[in-house]
Amino acid sequence: MPEYPATIARRVVHEIEIKRSRFITYLAPVTSVAEADAFIAEVRKKHWDARHNCVAMITGVTGDQARSSDDGEPSGTAGVPMMEVLRHRDMTDLVAVVTRYFGGIKLGAGGLVRAYGGAVSEALDHAQRVDRRALTAVRIDVPHAEAGRFDNLLRDWTARHDSTLGEPVYGAAAVYEAWAPEAELPALIADVATWSSGALTPVVGETRVTDVPA
Repeated sequence: MPEYPATIARRVVHEIEIKRSRFITYLAPVTSVAEADAFIAEVRKKHWDARHNCVAMITGVTGDQARSSDDGEPSGTAGVPMMEVLRHRDMTDLVAVVTRYFGGIKLGAGGLVRAYGGAVSEALDHAQRVDRRALTAVRIDVPHAEAGRFDNLLRDWTARHDSTLGEPVYGAAAVYEAWAPEAELPALIADVATWSSGALTPVVGETRVTDVPA
């Protein structure tokens, strides 16, 4: 099980049709409730003529803030099933709006639950998932003569240890910043010592929740 709920990389729009009703799902990654509200307002303005613009949103690093709206559909038939899909997929910092253009055929409560939940689920299938982990910064100052070799070594190491590597910054030395899980720090420090014959000592910095493309 991941340490933290995931999010998505970018907005997604996906449409399905059920018994002549159109269900257009909009997904957006957000960083706050205010940003989610702005996105919801944007979709509602675009589809002002739709019968329903139903919403489910989860925010917060741990997914501790959640809200949903049936927007005129029978209570519990739209926002709740949309939210359940987001929860089941272990998502956060994400807002879903499903716009419905009524096609003249009633779906019934069960049909609405399946339609709204299915619409969000299908949209998520088209999204790029972004996992999140608590990673710790490790700074390594490398002499310019060794920069090329260390660049290759660090890229290979981070790829094999669920870590990430930032772009080097060149000054008096080539400065590399790797972000690694806490459990991997001793291995990284030991490997850098081996690669440099003990000449380089990584500096361990802050720990933060970091996005890692799945």
